[in-house]
This record gives sequence, C-alpha cells and structure tokens, in this order.
Amino acid sequence: MKTRHRAIATLGLAAMLAQLTMACQGEGTGGSRSGVAPTTEQAATQQAESTTPQPDSQIQAQIKQAPSAAQLPLTAQPSPGSNSLNRQVPEESNRETYIPIPENPFLSASSNPLSTFSIDVDAASYSNVRRFINENQLPPPNAVRVEELINYFTYDYPQPKADKPFSITTEVAEAPWNPKHKLVHIGLQGKSISTENLPPSNLVFLLDVSGSMSDANKLPLLKQAFRLLVDQLRDEDKVSIVVYAGAAGTVLPPTPGNQKDTILAAIDKLEAGGSTAGGQGIKLAYKLAQDNFIESGNNRVILATDGDFNVGISSDEQLVNLIEEKREQGVFLTVLGFGTGNLQDAKMEKIANKGNGNYAYIDNILEANKVLVNEIGGTLFTIAKDVKIQIGFNPEKVQGYRLIGYENRRLQNEAFADDKKDAGELGAGHSVTALYEIIPVGVESDVSLSDVDIVDSQQKTDESMTFSGNELMQVKLRYKQPDQDTSQLITAPVVDKGLTLAQASNNFKFSASVAEFGMVLRESQYKGNGNLDQVLQLASQSQGADLDGYRAEFIRLVKRAKSL
Repeated sequence: MKTRHRAIATLGLAAMLAQLTMACQGEGTGGSRSGVAPTTEQAATQQAESTTPQPDSQIQAQIKQAPSAAQLPLTAQPSPGSNSLNRQVPEESNRETYIPIPENPFLSASSNPLSTFSIDVDAASYSNVRRFINENQLPPPNAVRVEELINYFTYDYPQPKADKPFSITTEVAEAPWNPKHKLVHIGLQGKSISTENLPPSNLVFLLDVSGSMSDANKLPLLKQAFRLLVDQLRDEDKVSIVVYAGAAGTVLPPTPGNQKDTILAAIDKLEAGGSTAGGQGIKLAYKLAQDNFIESGNNRVILATDGDFNVGISSDEQLVNLIEEKREQGVFLTVLGFGTGNLQDAKMEKIANKGNGNYAYIDNILEANKVLVNEIGGTLFTIAKDVKIQIGFNPEKVQGYRLIGYENRRLQNEAFADDKKDAGELGAGHSVTALYEIIPVGVESDVSLSDVDIVDSQQKTDESMTFSGNELMQVKLRYKQPDQDTSQLITAPVVDKGLTLAQASNNFKFSASVAEFGMVLRESQYKGNGNLDQVLQLASQSQGADLDGYRAEFIRLVKRAKSL
C-alpha cells in the first residue's frame, strides 16, 4: 500500500509538471484565454514524455487514459459578474449554475458578540476553480467558495487525545492583506482511522449515464474513478450499482467487495444516452441502501453526475426532502461532480449538505485518487455529525470581526444548542479550517462595521462567557457521535500572543495565502492590499514538506492565474 501511495504521489507530481510545461509553452506564444489549446494528441504526448513509468500498472494505465485538464474542451463557463479581472463572457450554451454568495460583512463585536456556523469539509470549489484556470479562464466569482479552497489542503494539526473525535488548534497573527487587522486561524483535526479498521461499508453507486454524460471528462472519467474506489473495497464491504438516464435501474445487485471482477465488469459496460431521471434513480438507490443496511456500518449512496436532473423529482426542495428523510434513517450521501458546460454546482452542494455527506468535483484522475483513495476514510466514514462552531468575542479586545467564507453555512446563534438543527459532518482524518479577520480595539480601520447581523438580528450575549488576559475570543464546538442524537460540547480560548506575520506557522501562512487568493478571485471588497504577488510569496514561504504536491500545484495555479 505504501509503495502504491508513493507511486501515486510521484505520478501526481509528474502530471502537474506536465501541465506546467504545457502552460509555459502556451504563455511563450502569447498564451491566454484566446490562445489555442494543445490538441488531445499533443497533450497526451507531452504528458507521456514527462511521466516516469511506475510499478502499479493498473493506476498507471488509468492515469494515462484519463483526460488531463489541458486536454479538456476550452468552453467559456463564467457567470455574469465584474470584468475587471478579464473574465470571459459565457457562451449561450453554458448551463452551469452557481448560487450568488454575498460576502460576510464586518460586524461590531459589542453589538454582535456571537458568531455561529456549521463546519464544511467540501472541497469541490477548489478543483472546479483549478479546472477553470487550467482551461485558461478565471472562474466566475460565485464559483469561488473561499472556505472550500482553504479546506482542500491538509494542515499540520495534532491528532485528538483520549476519546475525542478531533483536536482544536488556534493561532493569531497579522492579516497579510491588512496589517492593521489580525487574522485568527482555527483548525479542527479529525481522528485518523486506518482503512482496515473502518467499519464495513454498504455502498450504492448511483451513476448518471444520461446523454449529457457522454463527454470524455464525464462518464469515461467517472468509470476510471470508480475503478480506483473498487480497488479499495474489502471482503466485508458490499456494493450495488444503480444507473439512471431515461429511466433508472439496478445493474449490479449487492455484491461483496472481494468480487472485484464482477463489480468492474458492471462499470465497464456503462454507456451514456437518454434524458436524466435523477429523482427516480435516487429513490431506487436509497431503497437498496436501506434494504441492505448494516448496523454500526457505513451506509451510503455515492451519487456521480453533472447534476443535470431533468426528469422525475427535479426541484431542489423535493430532492432535499427525500435526502433529509433518508439521512435520519442512517443512510448518508456523497456527491461527486463531473464535467463542464452544464455542471449544476449549486444543486449538488445543497443535496450533499442535507445528506450528511460531502461534495467533491472530479476534474481529472488524480483528483479521483485524492478523494477516493488517499482520503477514502474522510470521504466515506463520518466520525462526528452536526458539528457547529460558535465564537464569543471579547469586546474589550475586539471592535469588529468578519468570518472569511462559510456564507452559506452561517447559523442563527440559538441553533448552536439546538440538537435538532442539522450541521456539517467530519470524516475520519479530515481537517477543517476557519479564519476570522478581526479589528482590534483602538485600531482606526478603513472598513465600516455593521451593528446588524442579517443572519441573526436577535443577538444576545452568552452570559456564561468570561475572558481573561489576552483572550480575544472563545471557541465553542458542538458535535454528535454518528449514531447519537445528543451533542457534546468542547471549549477552547483564543489568546493573542502578539505574533507578526513572519513569526506565524506554516499552517497560518498557507491558509492565509489561499484565503487571499480566493478573495482576489472574488474581487472581494475586503481584500485590502491583497494581490496575487503577495499570495505567491506567502504560499512559497509556507509550502513545507508537501509530500503529495498539492501546495506546489496551488503555487502553479496562482502563477497561471496571474497570466490570464
């Protein structure tokens, strides 16, 4: 297994270098969004020349067959928005949808002493942003969910102690884009569980085989991705496969994980065609999951689609109601998005949120390997559900604050102690990072403070909070065990040790660089003096060991974004 992971990591770095080479060649000839992309044959040749053969022939073969980002069609995707970053105007055929994201404002700490939100472990926005940039386009602002960019990366957080499912790490230093302000870094680290110690899984693959899935970066990539997942199955696991197009049907009844040839044969036979009976497929998939339910196991539907539901149950409300009902019965949902042109990002994020699951966007085989092999525990096995964070600010130290990202995860403060209120889930080995930008008392800032929180206009002070010394705030965290309905509480103080940005940890600097990148892409009114040069400098300083090459890839993406 270790040899395979080293092989995969090497392949990942090689593929990234190949894409960088192609990017540089494009830039050398005036490469921009208006330039001509390499042909499929040229891209494949360039990648093959820069990739060293590896011992795992199965994975090597799949990576060679998979379309790289440079090979995908150059189709204009952005939604209408500011053109100051030279974003392309979308083609009429583009049907991708993104929910408008009004940014969190700066709130007065004296009027709004509490801030509450649900955690988010999704990382779909990052791989989607990467897809745009690799296609020589800047993403539409609403495709950029800053918290998902930050949470794409792992950080050096300690493993939890005793019987706690996660640890809490905090740090305070200067905000890179506004040195008058402070940046507060909050990190949660989920307990890692080796694959062999995970509970048995009852998985239902719900695969979209409609006509819209015929492109190379849709069903063909989907089939390659699921081959990787099948390779991870154990004897005690079982898999069913449901497909949907004009109608839905079962193509593989529940099958033990050691019958890999049977499972793979069913996947290999899939072909795209017809309309999209997504609602009917979801109903059938949940029925199979429920009929084969494993007590104390991982019971999950894995939906793989471009999200283009157009037959049967198609409204978001109907889908959400069905998924919430099944969630309460112990069947969770993972959503994997594929393709371009009609990616229904908004719908897929919503149903994953409501299904006690996660949402990932698969733009190439390396991302499939990250989600379905390297992070399989976090993707498929929940260690804590309904995880909520509430911050209490010390008004003697903080005059204003802003939560960076998590706009569609904000909660009313009273929901924090309400165990009936749904929130995010944390998977085995997953980490969650949140950043607050704060304005210390006594600082004259050029940003205006709001006295009214539009999410919770009935702000009340938590009378149980007391502060001492240099405490800026207190972190309160509630979570439930996956099979329980009563939450547990963890608290931790946040102390300002007076760190400069130069003294901050690599965790702090790198997360700050990713947040700044997101704010620049979103053309945030709060980005201060943030710019891509500063992002590059900060990310390069904090790259660290980077065994998987993900941080190096981020640096490459920032450089490429600068050229657009």
